[in-house]
Amino acid sequence: MAKTSKGTIIAQRLLSSLPTVIGVVIVTFLLTRALPGDPAAFFAGPAATPEAIAEIRQTLGLDRSLPEQFFIYLGELARGDLGNSLTTGQTVVYDLTTRLPASLELTLAGLAFAIALALPLGILAALRAGSWIDHGVRILATAGVSLPTFFTGLFLLYVLYFRLGIAPPPTGRLDILYSAPNQVTGFYLIDSLLEGDLELFWASLTQLVLPAITLGLFALAPLARVTRAAMLGVLSSDFIRTARASGLPPLQVLFGYAFRNALLPVVTTFGVVFSFLLGANILVEKVFAWPGIGSYAVGAVVASDYAPVQGFVLAMALLYVVLNLLIDMLYVVIDPRAGVET
Repeated sequence: MAKTSKGTIIAQRLLSSLPTVIGVVIVTFLLTRALPGDPAAFFAGPAATPEAIAEIRQTLGLDRSLPEQFFIYLGELARGDLGNSLTTGQTVVYDLTTRLPASLELTLAGLAFAIALALPLGILAALRAGSWIDHGVRILATAGVSLPTFFTGLFLLYVLYFRLGIAPPPTGRLDILYSAPNQVTGFYLIDSLLEGDLELFWASLTQLVLPAITLGLFALAPLARVTRAAMLGVLSSDFIRTARASGLPPLQVLFGYAFRNALLPVVTTFGVVFSFLLGANILVEKVFAWPGIGSYAVGAVVASDYAPVQGFVLAMALLYVVLNLLIDMLYVVIDPRAGVET
């Protein structure tokens, strides 16, 4: 057996991802052209003359044939040009780079909340299989995945903001009384700490809590259930019984042997959940007025604005490729056998 280097693994994964990215580019281009409505008519206004609409179509390049439009689009992609957004008046690259950190901060915060609850609950449910703890975890997981994210968000806002008044209003990433920190990472929590402004950090954190909990409750279910199932399988293994019979401390057996061997399916689920949350946070962004790329893409679809939709889908595809690459590398860290080929 020969051990594959990390550089080789990265190169293999990137090459295997190229067909996916190419397919996403082609399908997205065709689907955006299939959207109902005419962007030229939309931006010309209801009182526009046919001549004015035709002039706008010519300016946007929509008067060309579909193959011509596609090859022009490929040439712009090769130059790193994703086009301009007709709704914002900015380049799509600018819109994505300014809005993507907001979506990533929300998604990562929701995922951190889900992991902080799902892993302990899954381990407890596996250790006490069939007990009231196990049944309680199942009920919590079922409720979390059954309720739509927009309903959970609205419910939390109604109870905690409208009725109890202990949560801030849904005004986006910051209250209207605060100004955004200087953008370094685009994550308000990190940028406010880099500025040393603890008041701004607290204001950003309080705005983030409710949307993060809304996303986290939805992600809690699959993570908890997979953790429970993986731990049940490992705890019944022969090597765990041998470790216990050898007199090893219970915590060492639980975390040093059982949990580490149960991590691979949990990490796989982690990647799937993270990818799903990037799309699911669109509704959460709408409920909490969060200025992320999800709400940006929805506005572009409504306006039949092709360039932002294509840029959004392409950005999601590239994020998915990077995420899978990171998960593959994490496999090797957790289990070095994952980097061995025969």
